[in-house]
Amino acid sequence: MKRYIFIAFLAIAACLNIVPAAAQKFSVAYVDMQYILKNLPQYETANEQLTMISRRWQKDIETAQQEAQILATNYQTEQIFLSAEMKQRREEEILAKEQEVLELKRKYFGQDGEWYKKRESLLKPIQDEIYTAIQDIANEKRYDVVKDRSAEPSLIYMSSKLDISDQVLEKLGAK
Repeated sequence: MKRYIFIAFLAIAACLNIVPAAAQKFSVAYVDMQYILKNLPQYETANEQLTMISRRWQKDIETAQQEAQILATNYQTEQIFLSAEMKQRREEEILAKEQEVLELKRKYFGQDGEWYKKRESLLKPIQDEIYTAIQDIANEKRYDVVKDRSAEPSLIYMSSKLDISDQVLEKLGAK
């Protein structure tokens, strides 16, 4: 008898767990962030600024590298005519120039470099504006979840009526 009561109890518990799971429906929408960013003029402008800054900094690095290479080449050709003291000074000069190149790379493009700081300052306001627009639309249309379609590698198919990318662009004034 205890066995039957226990089995009945398990069956009821299982049913109770299934009912709430089935009742938990939520609405989902998708956005394509790549599409949105590609269609925002301010994003393109920010990207162009980043490209120009990056090229200028890369040119500075290349110039310093060329200077280091010239110092090394000159040292190689003049080495036999130099005293031990002069050799040491030249070697130190070459090492200092090579260190300068590494420091420039770190300063401009390192983990906390100027490029990342500049990128953050230019793109963060645009991203915040996009996320605010998405949040407004989600609240307005009562979406529980909004996913980035371009970040979903396992997404095989999505109905176009779930894509709110154009609505986001419209809210941002881009279309």
